[in-house]
Amino acid sequence: MKPSELIKMIESGNADTMLKRVYVTDEAVEKQKPRYIRTANKFIEIFGDTGDVMVLSAPGRTEICGNHTDHNNGRVLAASINLDAIAVAAPTDNNIIHEKSEGHSMNVVDLSDLSLDKSKFGHSTAMVKGVAARLKENGYKIGGFNACTTSDVMGGSGLSSSAAFEVLIGTVISHLYNDGNIDAVTIAKAAQYSENVFFGKPSGLLDQTASSVGTFVTIDFKSVENPVISKINFDFNKSGHSLCIVDTHGNHSDLTDDYAAVRSEMESVAKALGKTVLREVSYEEFMSSICVLTGKVNDRALLRAVHFFNENKRVERAVSCLESNDFEGFKRVITDSGLSSFLYNQNVYTNKAPTQQKLSLALCLSEEILRGKGAWRVHGGGFAGTIQAFVPNDMLEKYRSTMDDVFGEGSCHILTIRPIGGARVI
Repeated sequence: MKPSELIKMIESGNADTMLKRVYVTDEAVEKQKPRYIRTANKFIEIFGDTGDVMVLSAPGRTEICGNHTDHNNGRVLAASINLDAIAVAAPTDNNIIHEKSEGHSMNVVDLSDLSLDKSKFGHSTAMVKGVAARLKENGYKIGGFNACTTSDVMGGSGLSSSAAFEVLIGTVISHLYNDGNIDAVTIAKAAQYSENVFFGKPSGLLDQTASSVGTFVTIDFKSVENPVISKINFDFNKSGHSLCIVDTHGNHSDLTDDYAAVRSEMESVAKALGKTVLREVSYEEFMSSICVLTGKVNDRALLRAVHFFNENKRVERAVSCLESNDFEGFKRVITDSGLSSFLYNQNVYTNKAPTQQKLSLALCLSEEILRGKGAWRVHGGGFAGTIQAFVPNDMLEKYRSTMDDVFGEGSCHILTIRPIGGARVI
């Protein structure tokens, strides 16, 4: 259909069923409609009211459990969220991708030259090019297209706006040129490859996989080359809870050393035991060697190793709870994960500024409000930024207002778990 026909379809309500498959509730669908119409109008403005367009979407993601485990080949549990990047896209026959993101300049990629250009590190054009290059290497069809995109995944929130964009590009190529037959994991791997090689940013596979696969997903990184990925079919919307991400607006500057130390200290324990990463060490071997390790590695490294081993077990327990529909047990695991991150992994505030503890304050307030009712933990890398909470819906307004009063209006983002990953919507 033409873009103008797409707009009429959305306005008339004839797209409601398709939108609801992604956004779940009637209220959420109504909120999305203006955004979709705005993106279609932008397509008409830039590319004209021609071409057979389709609408595609890729969600942001949240880390649920497995804090700082992936870099030592551990287990993680993540989920897609109801914030997403969307595209109105149409194929062309000129072998050139024109992608215009709302608020950004046009990305132009000539598919006749997919060579790596390191001068483009850090540019979104490189992300588009990298996804196309990798999918072509994997034997899939690629081709030119025009697309207008927009995203409501907040940047810098730990919800992986870049992964959503990369997965969106892969989803566009899948549906425009491969009948939607590129599987979600392949798209995720192409997105990760693009970010690592073409964009120049190291990243694991967690973000892209959670976005592409959708809903709850657990990943075992014992083999980094071939991680075991499992989708968990749990209907979060029937849990009676909402997912809250609280932005504490802490200072993110100068935290590189803090993040790097978590990984290096965990690895220092493994190396002291003749291994490369902690996943190669058994819990029993570690515990029986603590007396030997003391003095060879620093004390915090030992604490972070304890966190790693127990966090892997918590991921397994959290998955088991979801699979058995035990949400109360799941919440206890999540709160235990947060406590371990605070006590042992120690990534809730930086020792460079010990009096600045916005994450600690948010966690403290969460405990005061949600004790015995909800769950709370640090979200993502930590040290500054966001916390995560699972809040009973009847307590949602009290929780939101408290967090907004302390950290500023709009600091508490009320989300839900999205049931599908990267997908064609219309």
